[in-house]
Amino acid sequence: MSKADQPHVLVVDDDDRLRGLLTRYLGENGFIVSAARNAQEARSSLAGLQFDLIVLDVLMPGEKGVDLARSLRESGSKVPILLLTALSETQDRITGLEAGADDYLAKPFEPRELVLRIEAILRRFAQMPDPDADVDEGGGDDDVVRFGPFSFDSARMTLQSGTEHIYLTTSEQALLAALVTRRGQITSREELHGLMGGNAVDAGASRSIDVQVTRLRRKFEEDPKQPRYLQTVRGRGYVLYAD
Repeated sequence: MSKADQPHVLVVDDDDRLRGLLTRYLGENGFIVSAARNAQEARSSLAGLQFDLIVLDVLMPGEKGVDLARSLRESGSKVPILLLTALSETQDRITGLEAGADDYLAKPFEPRELVLRIEAILRRFAQMPDPDADVDEGGGDDDVVRFGPFSFDSARMTLQSGTEHIYLTTSEQALLAALVTRRGQITSREELHGLMGGNAVDAGASRSIDVQVTRLRRKFEEDPKQPRYLQTVRGRGYVLYAD
């Protein structure tokens, strides 16, 4: 892989030792890595460089990682974000997903798992449409599932309403793809988490799925509180009804 093809990752963590270890390990595994010790340094880097992904610690002095993630999304940034959280900080993980993060990884973690998570996010992100490109009909008919005025192309991982592309984070893409594969069938939160590539024994898995479902509904339900297409089956999970 040439240097021009290497993904550029920004690691943001106030722990000098961990930041150094991650920088070295990711560099040894095919990434170009920049590092920042806090949100202020991260903003400076983001203002001058382009990144393919941000690895962001939740707890940092000053501006928290979740606040930085939310601010980036509100400003229109679509750079994928992977949050690093402490094992006991379930609510911080949920808040991070609500803020627009694409995935999270609980500390302590194996560095190899971090690499695999990053690669999975980048694969999904690479399938997202270029908002400046001409809209076409997407993949073949077998790849497209329609519900009401919306269509999801599972080959390109794109959601459209007519000719309008609707932006999805990579985790929203993965969840909608999982629901599409089980459309018309009730699927538990744990099963959905597994279909998305997550660890089924993750203590925060069920709540994370609930958060992502809420975010998805806001993007294609006329009334997210009374959903027509993505419905809850109390005590059992979720079901997507397609045309």
